Amino acid sequence: MKSIRVVKKPRLKNPILVAAWPGMGDVALKAALYLKDKLGAHEFAEMSSLDFFNPSGVWIDNSLINAPQYPIGKFYFYKNPNSGPDIVIFISDAQPFLEKGYEYANEIVDFVITLKVKLVYTFAAMPLPIEHTETPDVHAAATKKEILDDFAKLNLKTMPTGQISGLNGLILGVAKEKGIDGVCLLGEIPLYTIQIENPLASLAVLSVLAKALKIPLDLAELRKHASQVSQEIEHLIEYLKNPGEEEKPIDQQEIDILKKGLADSPGLPDSARQIIEELFKQAKKDLSHSMELKKELDKWNVYDQYEDSFLDLFKKPLKKNN
Repeated sequence: MKSIRVVKKPRLKNPILVAAWPGMGDVALKAALYLKDKLGAHEFAEMSSLDFFNPSGVWIDNSLINAPQYPIGKFYFYKNPNSGPDIVIFISDAQPFLEKGYEYANEIVDFVITLKVKLVYTFAAMPLPIEHTETPDVHAAATKKEILDDFAKLNLKTMPTGQISGLNGLILGVAKEKGIDGVCLLGEIPLYTIQIENPLASLAVLSVLAKALKIPLDLAELRKHASQVSQEIEHLIEYLKNPGEEEKPIDQQEIDILKKGLADSPGLPDSARQIIEELFKQAKKDLSHSMELKKELDKWNVYDQYEDSFLDLFKKPLKKNN
């Protein structure tokens, strides 16, 4: 576990792990970020990605090339005030290349074993021929039948066959190899929205998780954001479809228009705005945080709104670290 730096190892009660990365519809990442923010989880460890990622390019600001930046993975913990388990949350802003995925997953699982984690949760998207106006169901796949039996009480569907691509599935396989149980909660998303954020699916998987873990999770803000996105998609689809035109699948050009329309919508959650403001404060003191800030702005499609403030970071004298 040479890649993980621990600030202070917490003492936890029957902890479980929730792990997330960017993926289809941003279902997993948005769910984990919302969970972390709403629970007020505390950061306690950071995972270096030097051994798992190969930079594929560099950022240029004011015609100057910056050094390659590596994704950041952080561990957070939350102490459950109810009878449910404590929670460890791992969030990374990227998935490693396929050839490094198995090693990366092993590093994470080996570390959480030292925390006595016995169960690993991941989230994923399940693209299906459904409409964006439908309430998405949640499907479950687990390493043990007994886990699925428990989730059956929550009226979840199971995933009888298929594949969970990327780390959302791979880390559960690694956990099983090491005697740790695991479950993936997959939220349904429409096939034509796989390139668009889908907070409705994130809301669906978090609702299930909150019930399963008995955690006091306020989902009102995410529910509001999901409603805003659904309305924007509806308006844009109505704009794209001419009256009397025969229904047909949405093509790539229409998807690009949808994404642009969503980027122009004002639905930035308060939690995301707080994260952006905090990253601005950090970047003013240490410019290395500017890349993390840029990724956050791009993730929420709000870079244009903050462009002047972002570029100002490179004009003002920076405070040196001692």
